[in-house]
Amino acid sequence: MSDTYSIYFAGDLFNHKDLIGNLLLSEAIEKESSGRYLCVVPQHLEQSTNRSIDIRNNDLSEVVKADLILLNFDGTELDSGTVVEFLFAKALDIPAVILRSDFRAAGDQERGDPWNLMCSGYPRTRTVSLNAMSWYQDAWNKGGGTSAILERFYGKLSKMINAEFDLVLKEASLFDNEQMLSNVYEWALRFPGNGFTDLFSKEELRNLLISKKNKGSVLI
Repeated sequence: MSDTYSIYFAGDLFNHKDLIGNLLLSEAIEKESSGRYLCVVPQHLEQSTNRSIDIRNNDLSEVVKADLILLNFDGTELDSGTVVEFLFAKALDIPAVILRSDFRAAGDQERGDPWNLMCSGYPRTRTVSLNAMSWYQDAWNKGGGTSAILERFYGKLSKMINAEFDLVLKEASLFDNEQMLSNVYEWALRFPGNGFTDLFSKEELRNLLISKKNKGSVLI
């Protein structure tokens, strides 16, 4: 099998619909890619503390480790935590795929993306946009019960997302030399503060960057 890529799956995880939807999509992505793309879903991360700063640090550390990031941009207003994770990933030039399945109009762009304009226009970022209601009705009308409907819906969606992962990995990295890559990641570990730097040793960071270069998620 070819390289396996770690995908940080950023998005809402605050109710049963979010949680189950995240689970179904992450499993479909792995299945349709034959294990090439493996999602790290924040709702599955073990939280050994109730301190909010530890939860933040744990999630951001997974962004640093990720080869790619998948972001759920549904809703009339984007989830603020997802936006932070998106911009953190972009500061590290992590390839990104944005998913928008919400058919409602939103944002402040007249003829652009249906979200705040400050979240648009970043390099190595692709978008999967669909009308979830239309897709659901199509899957429902073909019958076969709940399992069949879910298989049709998430199978189709995961194939689209995986295709975008393939494409975004081919886009040129913003890093053009080893020193720049190292400096940016070292700064990214420092600026969040509150113990974040302590989560990665120098050797762990070096090995992480070697792995990313070997997989092509950073192209120098």
